[in-house]
Amino acid sequence: MSLNKINTRNIVLALVIVAMAAIRLLTLKYQVWSNFTPVGAIAIFGGVYFNDKWKAYLIILLTFFVSDVIINHSYTSQWSLWSSYTFWNCVCFSIIVFVGSQIKKLNFVSGLVILLVPVTTHWLIMDLPWINGASSLYPNSLLGYWEALVAAIPFERNMLLGDAVFGVILFGGFELAKSKYTVLRTNREIAL
Repeated sequence: MSLNKINTRNIVLALVIVAMAAIRLLTLKYQVWSNFTPVGAIAIFGGVYFNDKWKAYLIILLTFFVSDVIINHSYTSQWSLWSSYTFWNCVCFSIIVFVGSQIKKLNFVSGLVILLVPVTTHWLIMDLPWINGASSLYPNSLLGYWEALVAAIPFERNMLLGDAVFGVILFGGFELAKSKYTVLRTNREIAL
């Protein structure tokens, strides 16, 4: 493959996403930091910045899949490629990537979307009663769903804080890098 065919922007985006996903693994030992991770920020970041949206889905879902395998091993001491949550995590993060892919310009409103969509999507989907099945702590009913949503607030609060902190790092860092390195800009941004 010639060097002309290598897209430096995509390589940098992929490396940033993998590096940020590694941070997710650092919070495993500290229960108080549960869900204070960059996952939501990573998903929406990939959706916003990858020009070829299929690459956003591929890199983000693959990165989360690998980190989930490692996380599941840390809890169970067994290697498992699939858990009861894998499919639903893929659904959540695919929705978040899709929302990110719809953002064309960064401004106050898109900033709110970037902050709120990941945590809201994760909260509303991952606490659905049928996802946890027989191991659910809550009844498989609307009341059980409500109880699960309320109980999840501390975890989702940490996710919101993590998305805010890591979102600023990801989006701010990449925008700063684009201002200094034209190779990270899209052809449309270079033309402006």
